[in-house]
Amino acid sequence: MTLDISQYPTLAGIENPKALRQLPQDKLTALADELRQYLLACVSTSSGHFASGLGTVELTVALHYVYNTPFDRLVWDVGHQAYPHKILTERRDRMPTIRQKNGLHPFPWPPESDYDTFAVGHSSTSISAALGMAIAAEKEQRDRKVVAVIGDGAMTAGMAFEALNHGGDIDKDLVVVLNDNEMSISENVGALNSHLARLLTGNLFNSIRDGGKKLLSNVPPIKEFASRAEEHIKGMVVPGTIFEELGFKYIGPIDGHDVNGMVDTMRNMRNMKGPQILHVVTRKGKGYDVAEQDPIKYHAVPKFNPADNELPASKPSGPTFSKVFGDWLCDMAAADPKLVAVTPAMREGSGMVKFSQQFPEQYFDVAIAEQHSVTFAAGMARDGLNAVVAIYSTFLQRAYDQLIHDVAIQNLPVLFAIDRAGIVGADGPTHQGAFDICYMRCIPNMVIMTPSDENECRQMLYTGHKAQVPAAVRYPRGTGIGTALEETMTELPIGKSRTVREGRKIAILNFGTLIGYAQEAADSKDTTLIDMRFVKPLDTAIIDKIVATHDAIITLEDGAVMGGAGSAVGEYMQDCGYTNRLIKLGLPDSFILQGTQQEMYAELGLDTAGILAAIERC
Repeated sequence: MTLDISQYPTLAGIENPKALRQLPQDKLTALADELRQYLLACVSTSSGHFASGLGTVELTVALHYVYNTPFDRLVWDVGHQAYPHKILTERRDRMPTIRQKNGLHPFPWPPESDYDTFAVGHSSTSISAALGMAIAAEKEQRDRKVVAVIGDGAMTAGMAFEALNHGGDIDKDLVVVLNDNEMSISENVGALNSHLARLLTGNLFNSIRDGGKKLLSNVPPIKEFASRAEEHIKGMVVPGTIFEELGFKYIGPIDGHDVNGMVDTMRNMRNMKGPQILHVVTRKGKGYDVAEQDPIKYHAVPKFNPADNELPASKPSGPTFSKVFGDWLCDMAAADPKLVAVTPAMREGSGMVKFSQQFPEQYFDVAIAEQHSVTFAAGMARDGLNAVVAIYSTFLQRAYDQLIHDVAIQNLPVLFAIDRAGIVGADGPTHQGAFDICYMRCIPNMVIMTPSDENECRQMLYTGHKAQVPAAVRYPRGTGIGTALEETMTELPIGKSRTVREGRKIAILNFGTLIGYAQEAADSKDTTLIDMRFVKPLDTAIIDKIVATHDAIITLEDGAVMGGAGSAVGEYMQDCGYTNRLIKLGLPDSFILQGTQQEMYAELGLDTAGILAAIERC
């Protein structure tokens, strides 16, 4: 699918930032308007992240207009906000393919473009990466500029403040743009603030400030007085004292939708030395009214008709695993006042909206702070609360030390509800939940459960809640297979599997929700099918039985095959001296790119056809 670029006459002439920088500055507003409309047309016809990009249109234009990209380094945070960047950097005509198999990557991706300086997907990495690039630029001595663009939500993560603390201390040339599109951390933007921003970046102010500091450097009492005076004077008009204390020159806040004002400010900042913060106030969803009113709903969208001012209703289907978890959480909280649930800024995605409304005193959103979320839950568990951490598989990676050190070593009863386990689809390699089984399986005291359907998920959550040990239930993105939910909750026997069907010669040991494919293959070839349920502790009794009566075993999991559930089976068989043929099906030793779940299952041999092919190899 292609869009008629002739409808966007200014944008049509901008193939790359070099062409953008040839444009007269008085044409930038028209370009930004067309860029926003083109983004709307692209995402409405292809689906994708939406509201964040609408809010960064003018900011993106200004950055590429002032800075000599890709020589100058532009580092984005997360990547939701980088769609306008992709459009301006030689990928305009391919935008309708974004997040699709063999299409554009959903986030900045260096193999795709030299303008994508750093691969991103997780939050709060931009300042650290940009600081590293600033060090490299200084050693190059080619006057390369480095800019990090971080969203205000990403500023809630400790990693961002670690980088700021380091950056202010080593005093390298670095610009950090704080894209403030949600949090109320500033006064209303207006003429005074824009004027102040220009003033603070001007040569006069900075020569006075820097020259004064040098002059007074050998007069400690006067130097201290001058420093405090500057701090208190700025503190009355600029909400940036914390950044100044960290060693950054603070500029702003400025209007992030005034492209010319930003260009003027950035031009001045380009010649400033040392670490700097530019505080830019934008509106998420800018230019599309319904997205402005509900930026969470329009954060990522399916295909839709912009004229309808409404997203299409989803087709009726079974509940998602996230909803199964959210409903279980409400049911459990009603029965257990000691239950507390923690999420690192994933309330909607993890299905916790209803819980947060019905049980606000038991609900904790700690913002984008995965490490804190796990240790926070451990602290509550230590003193008698029943803690549940709702977290995506790919985000739990960021709290691995806390999982080991603060939960498992102390054998604390924290339940991890691990959403988006396995293939997630369109968000690509940074979001695939490939590694959770591998990185948890080696941790002592852990119980790891892999439900095969939505009811088993509900019962496993209950089992983990009652187990009083560190426990994890991993489940995928999307809907279940239609299994009816049992309202009554039952503890499952820990470490015990379920035999789905008995067959001959070959046995499939299934871990997780690929069981539908396994059932079709098993029925077709009359093989045994076991729903293993637990990765740890492993049901070794069923393995003993299977190896005695079958020639070969196939393990199936929606996770990395190296070190995964199949490896656990193989290790046990080797320890016992079993020599039956073992084929392990799972995610290969590579990062899985974007595509639908079904497309990737087929490509990786995890669907019915792939399992049948494995049976033929036995």
